[in-house]
Amino acid sequence: MSKKPVIVFEGVEGSGKSYHISNLSKYLKKKNIDHIKIREPGGSIYAEKIRKFILDKKLNFNRETDLLLYLAARNENIYLLKKYFRKKIILIDRFIDSTIAYQHYGFGINMNFINTLNKFILKDFKVDFTFLNIVKKSNMIKRLKLRKSLNRYDKFNHKFYDKVQKGYIRLSKKNKNKYQIINSNLDIKKNKSLIIDKINKLI
Repeated sequence: MSKKPVIVFEGVEGSGKSYHISNLSKYLKKKNIDHIKIREPGGSIYAEKIRKFILDKKLNFNRETDLLLYLAARNENIYLLKKYFRKKIILIDRFIDSTIAYQHYGFGINMNFINTLNKFILKDFKVDFTFLNIVKKSNMIKRLKLRKSLNRYDKFNHKFYDKVQKGYIRLSKKNKNKYQIINSNLDIKKNKSLIIDKINKLI
């Protein structure tokens, strides 16, 4: 694995992925380790504009439009990502697995269609390691209630999130050596240490 890896944090809403990626970024800054951190949807200027559109709780796209908007944001991001590929550590809050977990396992869009579009956009850009954050229903509900505002993706029914999380787990089992499961129902300090230890081995 490259010493400038692409590291992705995945998980359903309320799973702690955004917290842990921010904590890791702070750790790398303290160590003066060069890296960038972006999120999906979002990241580049125009991808952030698409993000606002996607997550607007007043809107309700059909599932194919939803997929294409996410991939349009990724297409804007890829130029930024390729600029730093193998030059800096890249941390991404959601990426390819989110598209498959939500759009395929959650909404039922054809997997081959999603994979074809991703391959066209990404070409030789690839993820090296993924931290998959999992959470039980009761904890997810508690955490979402603490949020000041909810976006469109925070308000689906719990059967949907269950399908998405099971989809994530299926993806992780296909390539176990490139995934680390983070059980966010456990003590947060232990999970922070687990992630930092793993990162130190990767870089």
